[in-house]
Amino acid sequence: MPASATKALRVAVLADSDTRWKWGALTANRMTPDDTEISLDGYLLRGRATPTPRQLREVGVTADSLREVTAVEFLRAMGDARGEDSYDVLVLALVGGGVQAMLHGLGRVWQDRAERPVVVTGYVGVVYEKLADGLLLRHGADVVLANSRQDADRFRAVYEGVGADASAVTEVALPFLGGAAYPGEPDAGERPYTVVFAAQPSVPDNRKDRTYLLDRLIRHARRHPEREVVLKLRSKPGEHTTHIEELPYQKLVQRAGSPPNFRLVYGHMGEVLDRTDLLVTVSSTAALESLHRRIPTAVLTDLGVREALGNHHFVGSGCLASWDQLDEGHRPVPDAEWVARQGVAADGGAYESAFDRARERIAGLRARPGGLPPLAPYYTTVTAPGYLPGILARHHLAPDGTPLPGAPAADKAPGPVRQVVRRAARGAYRHGVQRVAPVIRRMGEL
Repeated sequence: MPASATKALRVAVLADSDTRWKWGALTANRMTPDDTEISLDGYLLRGRATPTPRQLREVGVTADSLREVTAVEFLRAMGDARGEDSYDVLVLALVGGGVQAMLHGLGRVWQDRAERPVVVTGYVGVVYEKLADGLLLRHGADVVLANSRQDADRFRAVYEGVGADASAVTEVALPFLGGAAYPGEPDAGERPYTVVFAAQPSVPDNRKDRTYLLDRLIRHARRHPEREVVLKLRSKPGEHTTHIEELPYQKLVQRAGSPPNFRLVYGHMGEVLDRTDLLVTVSSTAALESLHRRIPTAVLTDLGVREALGNHHFVGSGCLASWDQLDEGHRPVPDAEWVARQGVAADGGAYESAFDRARERIAGLRARPGGLPPLAPYYTTVTAPGYLPGILARHHLAPDGTPLPGAPAADKAPGPVRQVVRRAARGAYRHGVQRVAPVIRRMGEL
């Protein structure tokens, strides 16, 4: 039944990290018509990147309910949600393999159901690697969101190229763009000119390159003592985000030493951008947030322009620059056509209507006579018999989407002891990633 002014649109978001929870929840709100209330239930998929309470507070997105679940528990909840408890829309804010597993699991629990939610998925930021792999793992959702015109064209080309239905691809924009436009450099005495380096958990991925970037940032602070130089961090040691961080900058800073005008900050990126005069990064999505607000933005070339770094995505943007150039006062000027193709509405107007197509598609699907057809992912045991079973098994699902023997129970909430064991297991995993794994790699290089 279409949403009305008297009935809130019931939306569930399943996310596997803090950044994907932010993307999923904000996307749910942006896809809801202005004259419709939204009832939002959040589910956090239990794993190495399950957000901590601090990370959830920093994201700043609220929900009517929020709980941690395993994949099997989530599928049980979706199977049990009927009648007034059923959802209108389900947003899968997961890594590609998680989306694929949920599509097959949901196909099983909804196989005898005439009515089901509209299933939406997409990407949390710039898509610069594993394009075909990630897209085909997301195929089967009713709506696959593309954050820009460029991504929409690429997504359709991949689906059509393998003979898959591309009608689900829907152009939108990143849901967390916004904030006040950059007013210009501060007047003398107003506040310090502020340079912000937006760090990434896994780019670059080695100590040598991360130490180099930190050294250049500190050197910039020493060279310009009148400026405030900020290292914007995503997470604290021991926490994980969408990507694994084996070499936290916090630990590298302790050994490097820094001048008084250099500092580390956490918090909401939008609030940091409110006082930013130059945003510097390797390839963070923060660059798009900054460009949207017309803040001078530099994408570093110091380590090369390479697919492994993701900065190749910014070829043609006009934003590529090195620390040597920035030290000398260079300020990149973005290419207007490139910016427009990335879904960044630097002129302000187009962003408000960026989700109109998604709203229209969801409304059309919900009004479809006889309900929605069964979920039909491209990957099946026929098209990918050597790949799909492994993807599903990671989430304790058999090739037909049923729970594997020994899968985590879905019939009761975890008790205190079980919760402690899970927290300890996540802590051990993070310790292994950040301390043990780097040592093993160094030993292998001897």
